[in-house]
Amino acid sequence: MNEQITEKVNYCLNCKVKPCSLKGCPLNNDIPTFIQAIKKEDYKEAYNILSKTTVLPGVCGRICPHEKQCQGSCVRGIKGEPVSIGELEAFVFDKANNLGYTLKEQYEEKPKKDKKVAIIGGGPAGLTCSAFLAKEGIDVTIYEKYSYLGGLLMFGIPEFRLPKNIVKDTVDKILELGINVEYEKELGKNLTIDELSKKYDAIFLSIGANISSKMGVEGEELEGVYGGNELLEYNLHPQYKDKKVIVVGGGNVAMDCARTIKKLGAQDVTIVYRRAEEQMPAEKKEILDAKEEGIKFAFQNNIVKILGKEKVEKVELIKTELVKKENETRLVPINIENSNYIIDVDYIVMALGSKPQNFVKDLGLELNKWGNININERYQTSNEKIFAGGDLAGIKGTVAWAANSGREAAKNIIEYLEKSGENEIE
Repeated sequence: MNEQITEKVNYCLNCKVKPCSLKGCPLNNDIPTFIQAIKKEDYKEAYNILSKTTVLPGVCGRICPHEKQCQGSCVRGIKGEPVSIGELEAFVFDKANNLGYTLKEQYEEKPKKDKKVAIIGGGPAGLTCSAFLAKEGIDVTIYEKYSYLGGLLMFGIPEFRLPKNIVKDTVDKILELGINVEYEKELGKNLTIDELSKKYDAIFLSIGANISSKMGVEGEELEGVYGGNELLEYNLHPQYKDKKVIVVGGGNVAMDCARTIKKLGAQDVTIVYRRAEEQMPAEKKEILDAKEEGIKFAFQNNIVKILGKEKVEKVELIKTELVKKENETRLVPINIENSNYIIDVDYIVMALGSKPQNFVKDLGLELNKWGNININERYQTSNEKIFAGGDLAGIKGTVAWAANSGREAAKNIIEYLEKSGENEIE
């Protein structure tokens, strides 16, 4: 163990109340205990402790918003710097990988159950659900629209934030649990809910929600206006060299788009955000990295209109002020009258959030007003045999929360299968 890791491990107070785990971590990883195992250089035990609650330590350790989650609840952070929990979690995964530890050996082998579950979508929620079902002896098959697994971990997060070899190693460990995969199978195209319902005892939907939301402003249909989620997923970027680009939004997708576009040669990249910097949902580290890479920020600005004949030529913006409104938990941006101004721009990228694909409304399942699939506290949809999680079900938009939904859905699916089995006997 190198000196840097030793120092970070010794910095942990090993709190009995564990606010980092119980309050800060969506997966409730036993953080102080796995850190103590690192301290003893018992890396297998550290990996075993993490594996009880997560199958994505190498991913979450690198990309989770630690400052807002585990590290944001660290006791050390009250008067100083918090423990580097993310870095230590990633360290454990890397050690496990290098030493050849598998997920399979972390779990007690359970008798195979005569139950089959289909997982639609191989992103964080689907992978986690699959793993926690498989370790209980359930026959699991993942149906994935691409020729690889990982979902947004592969296509939605740039290489500079999450190396693809880490995703591949994570997926490989999960598949070692005996999970089947059917690649290039897409719901709504060559796969239907009806055929799956006949073949499986339960279904878990985790196809994500990757259609970029729009602002609804004039000119949004012009050539040169892109959705941030689609740019990252399909990697079909225009030629940015010597171009001016505006990215609209304040989350990590906006940061990822802006940084990717800058690295692809854009002359000028500006992130337009209608609120103040301290209100940005993006991680502080991502904002800092973007600034260091030469990306500009226009805080408290809003797009009014996109101008051009067939393609984007200019954009009209307006300045905003932040006001406190009744029944609102945070300050609300209000346009400042007569503060409009126009600037030249070549491309505009909308990174304002996302929604499910259109075919979701044809699945015969109850949706909420945002178009997400409605689920109850057991992650069941309006069809008791079908469960859902991740972005598709409107779960909080971080990888750890998606993984949490997959793990908790797995517990409820197992309970559902056991009850349905009892009913069959009766």
